[in-house]
Amino acid sequence: MSQEELQKLQRDIVEASAFIRPLKTEMSRIVAGQNVLIDRLIAAMLSDGHVLLEGLPGLAKTLAVKTLAQSLDGDFSRIQFTPDLLPADVVGTSIYNPAEHSFSVKKGPVFANIVLADEINRAPAKVQSALLECMQEKQATVAGTTFKMPEPFLVLATQNPIEQEGTYPLPEAQIDRFLFKLRIDYPNREEERLVAERMGHPECFPKAMPVAKLSDISNARKWVDKIYMDEKILDYILDIVWATRPKRRQELSQRQSGAKLDDIDTMVEVGASPRATIALVIAAKAMAFMEGRAYVIPQDVKNIAHDVLRHRVILSYEAEAENRTQDDIITGILDELKTP
Repeated sequence: MSQEELQKLQRDIVEASAFIRPLKTEMSRIVAGQNVLIDRLIAAMLSDGHVLLEGLPGLAKTLAVKTLAQSLDGDFSRIQFTPDLLPADVVGTSIYNPAEHSFSVKKGPVFANIVLADEINRAPAKVQSALLECMQEKQATVAGTTFKMPEPFLVLATQNPIEQEGTYPLPEAQIDRFLFKLRIDYPNREEERLVAERMGHPECFPKAMPVAKLSDISNARKWVDKIYMDEKILDYILDIVWATRPKRRQELSQRQSGAKLDDIDTMVEVGASPRATIALVIAAKAMAFMEGRAYVIPQDVKNIAHDVLRHRVILSYEAEAENRTQDDIITGILDELKTP
């Protein structure tokens, strides 16, 4: 890409991304202390991906998703997953109308722009599969008829890490279909004070104002695809993903010849798939777009590396015995690899 083309693209990106700042500001007005969550939700929408969220109850997961829908003037739906849930409860079913002697399709709650799948690991595998099909294929079949999902379409699935009794854990192959896996922690003291001041009233139910449109997201996706990524950045992404794979370090780029990654062979059972490479490329472009930049920098990749990779790296028994986490492995890789 020539310098003139990059400058023109920069002007176009600045104009197309103008809605991001007021969107983040409005969401932060309602949801205090969860700036990373807000950023990743917007990035997921720009990337046409979905988010798996792991965090303790009461950390504003539902509020954040609902606020995003309100800020974009989109449809919001919440599905509470339980052991007795059926696929028809998610995608919909066919209902008989005795007056007209005919069947009509009643769409399920999954047909919304933004869907919160609460405690997805509490529902049986066939229900999880029904939702994941909607996520992957962007369509659902109800009573033999196929319906397209609305655009844009974002699923935020949550799972509670401390209550695992009576749950149906998502298989690794299905977890891999989520763009991000986020771990949400407690806000700091000042942020929690702000939460108390805003929400510490019996009749306080704040509602976000529409500051952007769904069409802004659809238009932004076209520009995200045009964000420039240098070959050195792409090589860096490939190095990160390949470094997660045991006994494959000889295929890293020449730049990483001095990286000390010997513990990967013993700490990692299965490394990240090619889907992780694609996710890093798309998400890094989305992060650049959110900053109003027409090109990707190494920090964009670093910022989202943990969120893209933590659910795609399967640890060995040895790593679990030493209390090593996926985040520890990813941090070690980022520290060792040289940036372009």
